[in-house]
Amino acid sequence: MEIFKLPKKSPLPPFTKGGKIILALGAESAGNFSVFPAPPLLKGVGGIYFSEDFGDLLDDKNYKKFQKAVLDFLKKNKLKPNIILTDLHPEYKTTLWGKELSKKFKAKHIQVQHHIAHIFSAVGEKGTEFPIGNSVPFTGIALDGTGYGLDGNIWGGEIFYISPLIKGVGGIKRIGHLENQTMIGGDLAIKEPARMLLAILAKIKNYELKIKNNKEFIYSFVKKYYSKNQFELLYNQLEQNFNCVETSSAGRILDAVSVLLGFCGNKRNYKHEPIDLLEKNSTKPFEINSKLKTQNSKLILDTIYLFEYLIKNLHKNKRRLAATAQLYIAQGMYKITKSYKLKAISCYLSGGIANNKIISSYLESKGAIANKKVPRGDAGLSFGQIIFYLMEETIKTSATTVPSP
Repeated sequence: MEIFKLPKKSPLPPFTKGGKIILALGAESAGNFSVFPAPPLLKGVGGIYFSEDFGDLLDDKNYKKFQKAVLDFLKKNKLKPNIILTDLHPEYKTTLWGKELSKKFKAKHIQVQHHIAHIFSAVGEKGTEFPIGNSVPFTGIALDGTGYGLDGNIWGGEIFYISPLIKGVGGIKRIGHLENQTMIGGDLAIKEPARMLLAILAKIKNYELKIKNNKEFIYSFVKKYYSKNQFELLYNQLEQNFNCVETSSAGRILDAVSVLLGFCGNKRNYKHEPIDLLEKNSTKPFEINSKLKTQNSKLILDTIYLFEYLIKNLHKNKRRLAATAQLYIAQGMYKITKSYKLKAISCYLSGGIANNKIISSYLESKGAIANKKVPRGDAGLSFGQIIFYLMEETIKTSATTVPSP
């Protein structure tokens, strides 16, 4: 528990001087909440109260403890929130509870996209771009597991361009992301990473690999995890697109790499386990150029190309291949920020996968600014939700916007 003081030179939206209280409830996998302005600083409106991490809220004990902490904090400090912020995901416990609380307190309920909140947790900690209405354009890289996207798909490898000159939510434009891959069975693909590998391998059409029978080719990589009948069911499910979800998640890509290289099994014992094992087993990377393509006016990092490379080189040192895959993502994301037609002065990095040292070290060496105090993962999300909202309100009260680039 702590109070994060905002920079003294940070002018705030006019409405904050009217005594409005903002409560942000974060996401779900790492329960946390934030309150603005922090009670001891109410008169000066100078900070955000940022709670501890209550753990995965899918655990009923954690969720009840989280709810009690929120209500006790509001009661103790005699606070009645006017604005309640939650994640965009419609089924998160925090989203559903946020709706209930908004009715109870007669407050406005606003949902903030998961990865945008991640980026703004880094922006808020640094403070140099606050508020956006008086700042220069900047970019944000969000590398994460999964989060509900504005298009209804699951995001997790995103690049945003943030500028007060952009019309729309928070002056933000999604300019690039990792290539979409398929989660067979939705969230089951998180618990069983071989499902991700199966779906990715099904897209490979590279004749250099001399694939004679595509199904047999795919099965050869997952047969240690699935019987032939189980594989047939999953393959048919993929072909029929039944209970399958598209995702641009960096976490799911790295899960599949970890399974392919044999560093993890087909059961995730804790959050980010396949990726942790991938990182721990990494050595010096091979040289590979990240491949970009354009789709729907966005720059896309080609991850099928990465898997083609890995399969063609499976005879080589797998520890080096592990490092290569992680660096491929970092280099590709950096390339997207530099290839975008509009210039940005700063670049911010956040999200759970931003804790990966290989990825973060590369991007930070290129100038990206990552969280140091506020957690990069979901435990810092409520803080980012508040910073985003404050900046969005600043945009509304600043100069007239112009059309999106």
